[in-house]
Amino acid sequence: MASATNAAKKRIVVCGGNGFLGSRICKSAVARGWDVTSISRSGEPTWSSVSSSPNPPPWSTSVSWQKADILKPTTYTPLLKDADAVVHSMGILLEADYKGVLTGKESIVSGLQRAFSATKQGSQNPLERKEGEGLDSQEKDGQITYELMNRDSAIALARHTSLSQIPTFAYISAAAGAPILPQRYITTKRSAESTISSSFPSLRPIFIRPGFLYDSSRTFTMPLAALTGVAALANSMTGNRLTWLMGAGGVKPLRADLVAEAVVEALGDEEVKGVVETEEIEVLANKGWRRGML
Repeated sequence: MASATNAAKKRIVVCGGNGFLGSRICKSAVARGWDVTSISRSGEPTWSSVSSSPNPPPWSTSVSWQKADILKPTTYTPLLKDADAVVHSMGILLEADYKGVLTGKESIVSGLQRAFSATKQGSQNPLERKEGEGLDSQEKDGQITYELMNRDSAIALARHTSLSQIPTFAYISAAAGAPILPQRYITTKRSAESTISSSFPSLRPIFIRPGFLYDSSRTFTMPLAALTGVAALANSMTGNRLTWLMGAGGVKPLRADLVAEAVVEALGDEEVKGVVETEEIEVLANKGWRRGML
């Protein structure tokens, strides 16, 4: 990883910019003086859900909070114009049937059978969609699946990034799955990475793979981060031989602000390309923070 970074002002588009990590990516980019557009279905965040205050922070006035649907490319394609980089920071951790089991809306047996099924449908092939066509769930009940949101929406966004002649595309992936999650959670993310790398040679793809994200504004993440940190230390003492069993539970947890800073640093550094794992995320974040102190 080279140290040379293009510090010139950039224009970036963050799809999912009103989320827990996405809003912090916007904040970090604003701090560098970049032009930032956030794309989400609801526009500006509900601040109490992503920060410790219900009030918009001062930096938020520097972001263009746009409404668009990641599953309907015609709604966001015009917003990509003249961007230098696009970030996909959208995805689902739990599918509807898994949530239904947890909330008591679905029977445990049928809900978990469907949630942990080996395969589910995504959209029609995102590489072969007709012009103007949206991404439609191919599940009979129209369910939003890992295949649709974690894989196909990212591939479609990368495709439109490439068609718009934007050079850089960052995808927020994950370090690993977890024993409590269906395997498809991580396999769809890896599939997205592979397809984006092979299908769009004009792009500089960046695949950020953090483990568990935490922040004091989400108090429930703090004890989980502490537990994950202990597990990650134990895993490291075995040479990470337990990652296959522990998944993200055996990977060092990271502060959401740190990951956001690393994403923005990676966007600005033309030498950063491909998979960015935990150690590199920390290196990039530290480079970014040192730059800000100069």
